[in-house]
Amino acid sequence: GNLTKKVDFDLLRQELSTILIEGKDERYRLDWAGKRQAILTANSPIAKTLRPCREESVNFDKTENLYIEGDNLDVLKLLHETYLNKVKMIYIDPPYNTGNDFVYNDDFSEDSEEYLVKSNQKDDQGNRMTLNKDTSGSYHSKWLSIMYMRLKLARDLLAEDGAIFISIDDNEQANLKKICDEVFGESNYLGLISVINNLKGRSDDKFFATCNEFLLVYSRNINIFSINGFELSEEEYENDYDKKDEIGYYKTIGFRKTGNSWERINRPYMYYPVLYKNGIFSTITEEEFKKIYDSRNNTFDDKYVNNLNVKYTKEGWEFILPKNENGEFGRWRWGRETFFREKDMNLDFNNSRTLCTKMRATLEDGSIRIKTAKTLWYRPEYDTGSGAKILKNLFSNSSDLFNNPKSVIYIKDLIKIATNKKDLILDFFSGSATTAHAVMQLNAEDGGNRKFICVQLPELTDINSEAYKAGYKNICEIGKERIRRVGIKLKSDKIKITYTDGRKVEQNYYSYIDQIDVGFKVFKLDTSNLKKWDNAPTKDENVIRDRIQQSLDYIVDGRTDLDLVYEVMLKYGIDITFPISKIESEGKKAYIINASDYQLFVCCAPQLSSKTIDEFANLSVGTYIFADRCFATDNDLVNTAEILKSKNKEMRLF
Repeated sequence: GNLTKKVDFDLLRQELSTILIEGKDERYRLDWAGKRQAILTANSPIAKTLRPCREESVNFDKTENLYIEGDNLDVLKLLHETYLNKVKMIYIDPPYNTGNDFVYNDDFSEDSEEYLVKSNQKDDQGNRMTLNKDTSGSYHSKWLSIMYMRLKLARDLLAEDGAIFISIDDNEQANLKKICDEVFGESNYLGLISVINNLKGRSDDKFFATCNEFLLVYSRNINIFSINGFELSEEEYENDYDKKDEIGYYKTIGFRKTGNSWERINRPYMYYPVLYKNGIFSTITEEEFKKIYDSRNNTFDDKYVNNLNVKYTKEGWEFILPKNENGEFGRWRWGRETFFREKDMNLDFNNSRTLCTKMRATLEDGSIRIKTAKTLWYRPEYDTGSGAKILKNLFSNSSDLFNNPKSVIYIKDLIKIATNKKDLILDFFSGSATTAHAVMQLNAEDGGNRKFICVQLPELTDINSEAYKAGYKNICEIGKERIRRVGIKLKSDKIKITYTDGRKVEQNYYSYIDQIDVGFKVFKLDTSNLKKWDNAPTKDENVIRDRIQQSLDYIVDGRTDLDLVYEVMLKYGIDITFPISKIESEGKKAYIINASDYQLFVCCAPQLSSKTIDEFANLSVGTYIFADRCFATDNDLVNTAEILKSKNKEMRLF
């Protein structure tokens, strides 16, 4: 545990030399102590599973939301097969590595439990945790390894049109971007958003009062990723769209193209004169237009354009060309076809007599215009105090149960621009479960059916904290209780509606509350349900007899058949939110997994009779999964396989 100082002799030789010294290969990349071990650990298999916890769940049999307790590194590995390329949005708010964070300790090279306890690398529940002090020699390296492994695994879960959003401050922002460039690809970088979450600034900062943090955004595939915009706020609607015609409110924007590709050579056929007279917009004839640009020589006939100017000016037309303040020719935003279609209703002059298009506040379908999200986000509701206030109100508590929870409104805005109404959202640093709260509330507002997966280590609360005093012994207890309370609140929030006949009716504030999913399935990370098989050579008859017995009863003591069914589902990549029904024959239990378009049969009951096998084989199920112990002999196994094959059904063993 002590810091060992070493000399980089390659670097020392180069510092002392006036010529280039041969040494390690150099290339542009981010390296740190432990990177190779991090790659190895991320790729290492685990003998663990997720066990259902029905008593802590809400609407367990029907909900499609998941809350998972456990180390997110292991959980991401277990979710790999089931959710490969299925998650539309990942949002995480990881430890910022401020020097006072408890972080995951993923150094698995030492197996001694005694060492882990003595070195404070495990908490009372067996979770590997350590305080990452900024005085430690591995301060940055440890954090980088933690993030690198988890991001590598998370990338595989992202859908091709998905994106990941990571909250971070300036401690590790630069390093995080470098590892994200490596994991997601530099070309998939979407942006770095500055989020103003404390407009007054931190008063204890030495040089500059920090008033923001960052949001780093990457897509899985930038070529197919698309992002939604924001609806105009009521204030923007009233202040910005200050002009009105017979169609509605609008604001003006310059008709001449600015920014990239503004020159006429970039789009020659968008360079043409606009004519204006007595409230009428027009342009030159098609024959005249064809003479302006010579596509073979890539040249413009400015002399001819001047002649046109003289001609139309004599006829009383104002002759307008796309020219900037320096006299350089540009182009319009519309081609001629669009010009003729839109000119009568959507062209105008602004107060400085500049030709403009009308940007309308509402679209043709009546919806409010969407604005593009910017790289600077500020709303008073994003403030750090907003998240704490919402949590306090939800728990009817005047004290802080969780330090600096994210604002629900902030996370909801992220979900709005990154997802559609049926998408899946993952948060594997769930904290107080703000993401789950935001998903459920947005669904209630817009009728969506978004689903969430929240993953959180059951990190113990401090015995002196308000959370501990309130009865919450770990962070997961806070998160689960929050989701329960959000569901109750969404359904109970009322508003009074007054009708034209004077009647006052109380109804739910959220229009779509009756159809949204406010439940969640709780799963907890644990060791495999299967006993570890001892295959060491032996001639001891007692040992051999015990092993034979184990082959018949190989489920870990205290585990249930249903625990094993979920382990099978994870192994085969089957969605663990699918409902499961139980059937019996001659006292032997089996389970039917009901997906939307297929059913799956799972059985681990020992020594099935031929009658039971026949009954099970006649079910309307396409795939059957059996445990070895279901069959007393190899002949029984072969016969069962043949029976199912004759019925065009698939059989697997676990």
